[in-house]
Amino acid sequence: MVAPTLTDVAKRAGVALSTASRAFSEPDRLGPETLRKVVEAARELGYEAPQGRAGGGAVRDSQQDTVAVIVPDVANPVFGSFVKSAQREGWHRRLAVVVADTDFASERERELIGHLRHRAAGLIVCSPRLAADEVIGLSGDTPVVLVNRETDQADCVLADAHDGLRQTVEYLAALGHRKLAFVQGSSHSWSNAHRVALARELTAEGGLELDVLGRQSETVAGGTAAAASVLASGATAVLAHNDLVALGILAGARTLGVRIPEDLSVVGFDDIPFAEVSHPALTSVSVPMARAGASAVERISTAVSGERTRPDTLRLATQLHVRGSTGPVPASAPTLAAHS
Repeated sequence: MVAPTLTDVAKRAGVALSTASRAFSEPDRLGPETLRKVVEAARELGYEAPQGRAGGGAVRDSQQDTVAVIVPDVANPVFGSFVKSAQREGWHRRLAVVVADTDFASERERELIGHLRHRAAGLIVCSPRLAADEVIGLSGDTPVVLVNRETDQADCVLADAHDGLRQTVEYLAALGHRKLAFVQGSSHSWSNAHRVALARELTAEGGLELDVLGRQSETVAGGTAAAASVLASGATAVLAHNDLVALGILAGARTLGVRIPEDLSVVGFDDIPFAEVSHPALTSVSVPMARAGASAVERISTAVSGERTRPDTLRLATQLHVRGSTGPVPASAPTLAAHS
């Protein structure tokens, strides 16, 4: 007869393998009800923990103290802030936080989730390119927290753009702007869809015109490429998907002879450190990604410990920071012809 394994115990108790391991290695880190289920499952199966391990008969699983964080671009300062905060929170919770970069590729994200779910106690997927249902399906029994992707099937941490965008639209309207443009990011980005929908709603409520322009890569190069389309739209102010795109618009507009903010006002999203030192300094909506990183680790730690309750969603507010890239509406809308 084959002796029962810890995997058998985890299945019988309905918990992750890492949680079952903790019941024998660090029982104080589990809730009473979760610990009871694991111990009863072990007793029913006749499982005996190997002796001579840490904690006197404890079993330590190599994955149990590891959390994997998957981001689309670790070089982007906003994701760098997220990762740094997540690792700091992991340190306090005795969790090793490892990082994987998908380079915005859905297929790479798919492969990483499938690979890391077997090597980590929990997954945090930040700004996924895949749909929420697919991420959850690929994660299997491994606990997962989604950041900037909304679902009722898992814990979510969302940067809610409503307050920041409302402040932006009201501010630009007060400066006399009546036609705005929005430069989009990826079609696979929840944040992009969320911000565009809110921008449409808020400008309509304020009696303003909004021209949603084509999608660009979420980089400085993408913003530079979008600058001509912004000018061609006739808008006097532009909202960019993120600060990198906004910085690209600044550079592209200058190349085309357009003055910022005298001819065109520019607003970014994320409020990365470079926003304050650009020329002119970039008006931006701050997104609390550092707080999102800590909150995501807090939630995955709870899930990994077996204290999983009904999934919930944390919405983090955003705030407009006004700087030199925005100003009163010009006497006439900037155009390519006027600055060629």
